Amino acid sequence: MSPFNLKLPIAIGCDHAGFDCKEDLISFLEGENVAYKDFGCFTKDSVDYPDFAHPVASAVEKGEAAFGILLCGSANGVAITANKHQGVRAALCWEQEIAELARKHNDANVICIPARFVRDGDAEKMLAVFMNTAFEGGRHQGRVSKISC
Repeated sequence: MSPFNLKLPIAIGCDHAGFDCKEDLISFLEGENVAYKDFGCFTKDSVDYPDFAHPVASAVEKGEAAFGILLCGSANGVAITANKHQGVRAALCWEQEIAELARKHNDANVICIPARFVRDGDAEKMLAVFMNTAFEGGRHQGRVSKISC
């Protein structure tokens, strides 16, 4: 059972480099019967990642989404952008263990996946781990509480 409120949709967005991976993750979510809101992009045409990262992060920030998924080539751009939003803890994840620790230790609420560096099928595995791992709290809570400015 997911620790996230999956009565809310999952916010998902990408730039052109993350388009194919985003489409794969949408298929995964549909297969799991999980609601989502696709903030784009909707083609492989070159776009600017902040135009899609901000709406995803805003949905998480406002409590309109259970959590967020962002993709771009390296995932650095979308992570930097999303982390400008209060209450958003966007984590760059490139393997399952990182996704798990981002949830357990950092209470991450946006997973940022580097589409150019992740093998086929690995993004879905990371997403499954991310959405089914609870924050441990405890000693980590105090650290997470110090993040917001």
